[in-house]
Amino acid sequence: MKLLNLGILAHVDAGKTSLTERLLYAAGVIDEIGSVDSGSTQTDSLALERQRGITIKSAVVSFVIGHDDDPVTVNLIDTPGHPDFIAEVERALSVLDGAVLVISAVEGVQAQTRVLMRTLQRLKIPTLIFVNKLDRSGAQYDAVLKSIADKLTPAIVPMGSATRLGTREATFTPYNGSDPYGALLEVLTENDEDLLRTFVENEKALSHDVLRCALARQTKQALVHPVYFGSAITGVGTDALTAGIREFLPLAGTDQEPVDGSVFKVERGPAGEKVAYVRMFSGTAHVRDRLRFGDTGEAKLTALEVIGEGTAAAVNAGQIGKLWGLADIQIGDRITATDQPTPATTTGFFAPPTLETVISPARPSDKGNLRVALSQLAEQDPLINLRQDDLRQETYVSLYGEVQKEVIQTTLATEFGIDVEFRETTTICIERLLGSGEAVEFNKKDANPFLATVGLRVEPAPVNTGVTFELEVELGSMPYAFIKAVEETVRETLHQAIHGWQIPDARVVMTHSGYSARQSHAHAVFDKSMSSTAGDFRNLTPLVLMTALRQAGTQVHEPMHRFRLEMPTDTTRAVLSALARLRAIPQVPALAAETSTLEGEIPAAAVYEFEQQLPALTRGEGVVESAFERYQPVTGPIPERPRTDHDPLNRRDYLLHVQRRV
Repeated sequence: MKLLNLGILAHVDAGKTSLTERLLYAAGVIDEIGSVDSGSTQTDSLALERQRGITIKSAVVSFVIGHDDDPVTVNLIDTPGHPDFIAEVERALSVLDGAVLVISAVEGVQAQTRVLMRTLQRLKIPTLIFVNKLDRSGAQYDAVLKSIADKLTPAIVPMGSATRLGTREATFTPYNGSDPYGALLEVLTENDEDLLRTFVENEKALSHDVLRCALARQTKQALVHPVYFGSAITGVGTDALTAGIREFLPLAGTDQEPVDGSVFKVERGPAGEKVAYVRMFSGTAHVRDRLRFGDTGEAKLTALEVIGEGTAAAVNAGQIGKLWGLADIQIGDRITATDQPTPATTTGFFAPPTLETVISPARPSDKGNLRVALSQLAEQDPLINLRQDDLRQETYVSLYGEVQKEVIQTTLATEFGIDVEFRETTTICIERLLGSGEAVEFNKKDANPFLATVGLRVEPAPVNTGVTFELEVELGSMPYAFIKAVEETVRETLHQAIHGWQIPDARVVMTHSGYSARQSHAHAVFDKSMSSTAGDFRNLTPLVLMTALRQAGTQVHEPMHRFRLEMPTDTTRAVLSALARLRAIPQVPALAAETSTLEGEIPAAAVYEFEQQLPALTRGEGVVESAFERYQPVTGPIPERPRTDHDPLNRRDYLLHVQRRV
């Protein structure tokens, strides 16, 4: 059985979901074409998706293309087009064999189109381009091709001609062997010296079939991108696109060993059970197999469905399956057989959320239910990052953009019956160490109320290397459970450093250790007042670590986004003035007669405000794209994050809290 896992991607409103409906209709999967405007589409299942006409979560449907004697089953993954859901897009891309990037023939290449294309190129995913809305007033052919070549990639090959643009009679005629192939040859020889040599030595040897095979080979290597035109509404050009998907995109691999799959979506079933969507890259997973996933997860597969086939006994290489029984599985986990090495996760390439807000129930009686519901939403999207403030009884949730607030709010109302409210969105900063610092508290000395000795040294670490924990004490100097308690508490405490922000990169060394061995009075049971427990080390470690951090010093850094802006040239001065007020760092603009380009960096906190100002500044013609780039030191007042850990910087209050808790 031939399989292809296909993704459809586009800027908002370019017609991606409508194209999905057209392909499903042509394949006989649905009897009528749904409408995004009326909310009747097959793949937009969330209520908010139907209301807003945008895709938020990755949906999976299956259909068959090709001749009866050589069919190909396509698992089509309809991915989001809104920039607030780029993490959902990248998760879906990790399981694709190929993609179709949809562009509007009217609006052309838009901001999110460029972001998506860069992501596809970075992941080397073979991609076809479909220029949609050929029947819409204002549709263009040559101008769109030039825009694609200038803004996305010059390695494109138009696959046909279009006539009667902007009318319901618009047509797309695929090229055949008699059409000129000069442009095709130019693109292909850029990546193939043998082809160029053949052209120079014997041009007649380069038949249409030879060039077609070269185009297929380079497209499957993500070097070249065939471009089709059409209309998802009228169906024009979609047959040619379907043929192109069959001819130019690579099929899924069918390796039988080892068992290897990737989880790209998690949802809850009708009974509240966890259901994992898995793309199998190799091997076969059977019902009742024990599977390993994540760092330490292991469970028996109790049931499964194969997309396009329904309930099955096994899911094979290349297929997408819905798996039951893996209660602790998370998005990004790799699954393997239990006799294989522990798999690694695949979530490392996501940019971090740079915004957060406080979420609270409209009805105080829903507070407990809200925690449960948010935990389930975090399972579906681990990048949401919940943070509980026990001091103020508040819950923080991290975000990529403002639209995510509405998604969370609607999901909680429709799926859990909980109405919620949000506070104003704030920026998520981090702290970086300025130097080294160390501290130690000895067992039964000075004001240490805990039966533990802990000494720690903190040092700066290179950016993006994470937190490392090392020992300068003998591993056998005390029970390993106590050392593990110190390490776990160090990592937890670094989430809220001097100013309340996380320190993402640091080297922490344990320099001193000590404990009171198990003791008891004569003929009595174990007495924890005389003997150390892991709790002593967990309670003491924050005090020692914060003292070391204070000695080392930290600096708060704010997230910066890299932006690229296109605007009418005569509006450049006004745009630069607005960027200056927002503390942006623009580069020298690339000025042209009509449209100019400006790149630079802008604080994440100012991105939304600038996006709101841009239409007025540029007469509605400005287009900006931005994405997280780096962190930079904060200038001016230092933003403090409300603490949720009873503040180990305040020794007296911290000890009072620990005593009350004990």
